[in-house]
Amino acid sequence: MTVVDRSSSPATRAALENQFGLADRVVDSDALSNSVKRFREQGIVLPTFAQLADPSSVDPSIVGDADPQGPDARNLWRVHWYNDLRGRRTSVPDHVVLPTELTGVPNPIIVVFGDRFPMITAHKVLAAYSCLAPRVVTGQFDPTRHRAIWPSTGNYARGGVAISRIMGCRGVAILPAGMSQERFDWLDRWCANPAEDVIKTVGTESNVKEIYDACNELAKDPGNFVFNQFCEFANHLGHYEVTGRALGHVFDTVHAAMKKAGREISLAAFTSATGSAGTIAAGDRLKDDYGTRIVAVEALECPTMLENGYGEHNIQGIGDKHIPLIHNVTNTDVVCGISDHATDELDVLFNSEAGRAYMADKKGLSADLIAALEHFGFSAICNTLAAIKTSKLLNLGPDEAVITIATDGAALYPSSRVATVNSRFGGEMSSVDAAEVWGRHLGHITTEDMIDCTERDRNRIFNLGYYTWVEQQGTPFELFEARRDQSFWRGLRRYTPVWDEMITEFNARVASA
Repeated sequence: MTVVDRSSSPATRAALENQFGLADRVVDSDALSNSVKRFREQGIVLPTFAQLADPSSVDPSIVGDADPQGPDARNLWRVHWYNDLRGRRTSVPDHVVLPTELTGVPNPIIVVFGDRFPMITAHKVLAAYSCLAPRVVTGQFDPTRHRAIWPSTGNYARGGVAISRIMGCRGVAILPAGMSQERFDWLDRWCANPAEDVIKTVGTESNVKEIYDACNELAKDPGNFVFNQFCEFANHLGHYEVTGRALGHVFDTVHAAMKKAGREISLAAFTSATGSAGTIAAGDRLKDDYGTRIVAVEALECPTMLENGYGEHNIQGIGDKHIPLIHNVTNTDVVCGISDHATDELDVLFNSEAGRAYMADKKGLSADLIAALEHFGFSAICNTLAAIKTSKLLNLGPDEAVITIATDGAALYPSSRVATVNSRFGGEMSSVDAAEVWGRHLGHITTEDMIDCTERDRNRIFNLGYYTWVEQQGTPFELFEARRDQSFWRGLRRYTPVWDEMITEFNARVASA
């Protein structure tokens, strides 16, 4: 079964199209006409996935004088990795190659920055666009009638609200009440009616089931359209096409520079905290193009893939206690657990006066590298620690690179940082504290809490998703099981060129008198 074929049950075909966003036709021509009219009135033009993957194919003047942090529809053309901090187009995505002095391993670790994305300074705005745009051009989502519901543990909800607003519709954020205050402050500014359009569920990162329950309740109203990032396959496809190609371009650039210096490197691994399992789809692309191994990362305090476990954690941006439907588990090579004690405390080290002084004076890190660490949010630190652990597990040499992403920056976490400083460092990090944090979380990184996956490991992790998706959420078993085979995931890839054709046709209708 590639994705869906004539032998598939009607329930499976309907679920793929309606529940999971895999329509390749106009489902409702009236809704499509309403969208065309709305977009014409508001001057909205949609980029294709191919254009977001390769922005050099687009005239950069299309964004004009649009404020990259403002609610301007022209920011749709910045929903890619090729921005600098001021929203200007770059020839290569901004990144840093971490040296051995920081990582303790001989191989290069490449970190690509996600806080260059517009409006929310996090790459989840790409996931939101990837989910909404196909639903619009297939006539499934009607901006004149539907509210877009964005369930998330943080950045995806903000991305959904931003994309909804600049695509002429109303967005509703659902996220746990325990997320950083900065997320809620942003939502208060962007939502027309925060009292109605920001829904706080119980708990923190690991309380995903409570988010699902809220969505299921809202879905009873036909005016609500839920974009569940954990099962919207467009989330996977957007990252496979856009993020995967961007990371490949970064690696090619680093490779070319090192080759000029006499070194030939390979791309050994990609690390990604699973969250909704959208971003990790970039690993599928890297494996196809470079033979890269895919490392799925989770919080050690909620070791779902590692130990069938439970709990809660503070690595904001990744959710746990379930396996997302869009996670291509059987293509995963390594599982890695990272403690939120490490991410919390390294965040303070990277963003405090004492921490920066320690890294400069005692560890000899350059001013440029220390400044770059300000663009590492919690999940970025998590991804980087996983890259170091992976380097050790796989015994990588100096010519075997690992690549990962900084999903967002430290600017989203001041309130959480204050809480850590007060609870663990008596109100201020000292030079002694800085040395202890470095030694505890960077000086002695081990390969504990990792699985170098066998087929049996992959099947165990895959099977964990049954309870959530089949028993709780009503996914047809045929579809759930089809995802075990790589032919299913290869079959998905036909959708992006189809959607690009539909986006082009949609734009033509919008532009016509």
